[in-house]
Amino acid sequence: MGNPFDADPILVEVVRNGYVESVHRGRVAVTGPDGGLIAALGAEFAPMYPRSALKPLQAVGMLRAGLDLSGAHLAVVCASHSGEPMHVDAVREILARGELDESVLQTPPDWPLDETAREAWIRSGQAKAPVAMNCSGKHAGMIRTAQLRGYDLGTYRDPDHPVQLAILQAVDDLAHEQAQNLVVDGCGAPAYALSLYGLARAYGRLATASEGPEAVVASAIREHPEFVSGSTRDEAALIRALPGLIGKAGAEATYAVGLPDGRGVAIKISDGSPRARAVAMAGVLQRLGFDHETLAEQVNAPVLGHGERVGEVRPYSETLSHFES
Repeated sequence: MGNPFDADPILVEVVRNGYVESVHRGRVAVTGPDGGLIAALGAEFAPMYPRSALKPLQAVGMLRAGLDLSGAHLAVVCASHSGEPMHVDAVREILARGELDESVLQTPPDWPLDETAREAWIRSGQAKAPVAMNCSGKHAGMIRTAQLRGYDLGTYRDPDHPVQLAILQAVDDLAHEQAQNLVVDGCGAPAYALSLYGLARAYGRLATASEGPEAVVASAIREHPEFVSGSTRDEAALIRALPGLIGKAGAEATYAVGLPDGRGVAIKISDGSPRARAVAMAGVLQRLGFDHETLAEQVNAPVLGHGERVGEVRPYSETLSHFES
């Protein structure tokens, strides 16, 4: 069998002083309101790991299993948060609902992702901590769900734990395909592979939900985008910019959004480079007819020389013209 990434076309180019210095290949899937595939590039049906782009789907599974959160607390369950004080406080508040503290978290100790928050954390004399790790909100949600159902807390990461089985069922349901290739994610929780098509379809469904756990998750993301990522992150800026949109990025340059008309868009950058992720998504959304200054900013990320802009990371127009109507 060939490498599935061999079929992925160039999505993004890196230009310095008018010279193409590097390119990033990737795949894109766009689904319609009915869940059908309406446009694609690359191997959209090949299994891939959405990584943290699965978190909103996982949150739906937790709600279906009895999780009692909404608003900012639910948003941080969906998050790969920056470790800013508001994120750490929210995680601690979730645990405090059940008279628990951060010692129950099984996330690996880490520094906050946000540079300012990380410097403040270190200057205050704090060591790496599980609560500062970007997935601590998801873990707090799993623990709270297990506690409410009377399940064992010490084994909440086990793939056969009832909370994890409920999460897997929700992922399968929302994507309309069976998740496969169980692995351990960076945070220690189970992770599964889906096709990019299935991921896009799931986000389209979330974005148009009018009731139930799907609608609660979508509302939390829209109303508290800074809790889903961070106050200065590109995902939060995109959610604020385009009313009705929900979105979540994942490790190794995955990204999915659900649009208010029910379309879903999912992107995977073949080499896992995060610098290409937001650029590719902004480029696709522009070609789907969206227009906002935030997209204009994200579609041309600066390339610097001695602190000055000398080029840009930009969509590869020849490829993305495929999405123009």
